Amino acid sequence: MSRKHRAEKRITEPDPVYKSIVLAKFINKVMIGGKKSIARRIVYDAVEGFAKKIGHEDPLAAFEIALENAKPMLEVKSRRIGGATYQVPIEIPADRRTSMAMLWIIKYARDKSGRSMHEGLSLELADCFNNQGSTIKKKDETHRMAEANKAFAHYKW
Repeated sequence: MSRKHRAEKRITEPDPVYKSIVLAKFINKVMIGGKKSIARRIVYDAVEGFAKKIGHEDPLAAFEIALENAKPMLEVKSRRIGGATYQVPIEIPADRRTSMAMLWIIKYARDKSGRSMHEGLSLELADCFNNQGSTIKKKDETHRMAEANKAFAHYKW
């Protein structure tokens, strides 16, 4: 049963240092157990370390480039038609695209064993900036799945 009214999007306050809404959302996704001050420290250390590592003078612009490189364009969704289930490629809305890229970056940064979170995040952002690494591999895999199932694109509605 569908809702009668759509859920309203909450407005996220910009982060205090860079005044960026995108970075504030990233901090919220890094946060565990409501500890925002710790999440902020991790993200700011990671972004500044990442900007130094790649030699970029503006950390926020470098972060946005890395995030843009990690955003997927297409994904597959299961659709049941008749007795068969098809993987139908669909275009991803902009807000979900950003959210998926952030979650992938954070997931693969946490998976880097033997490093602190801000070091892992810094390395993963550097990899995304250079179009390599686990996050970019995940994006390419998602695009490959959509490309392989392009024949079922007429089932989307």
